[in-house]
Amino acid sequence: MKLRKKYKAAAIILTALFCLVAGGCSSTGVYIGDEPPVVKTGGPPPHAPAHGYRAKYAYYYYPEGQVYFDLNRNVYFYMDAGAWRMSASLPTDLNLQLGKHVRIDMDTSKPYTYFEQHKVKYPPGQAKKKNGKK
Repeated sequence: MKLRKKYKAAAIILTALFCLVAGGCSSTGVYIGDEPPVVKTGGPPPHAPAHGYRAKYAYYYYPEGQVYFDLNRNVYFYMDAGAWRMSASLPTDLNLQLGKHVRIDMDTSKPYTYFEQHKVKYPPGQAKKKNGKK
């Protein structure tokens, strides 16, 4: 009688192990014969922005004061003691000499990286009426 219980318990254990192994094999993606079709999707990886998409930043550049104003964030970029500063308002002396502005659209959040080009393209006193594109 004891032997019969041992065989029955062994049969149940073997059946359970077989079911676990068989179930595990079916979900591993093992292919016999032809390989599965390769699905190619165009475009960048999921973590990257779409092709052709770049963040656009719009600025007013004031050649008279050599100041940038970010239209989206409402902040100014200006030179102070040899370094570029960002502020919600301008020092009084700069605010008085702003004059006319030109709109410049760029792909950077730091407009002053192109300051030398803008200084040449838009000299003080000769602000162009059409928008500049960078």
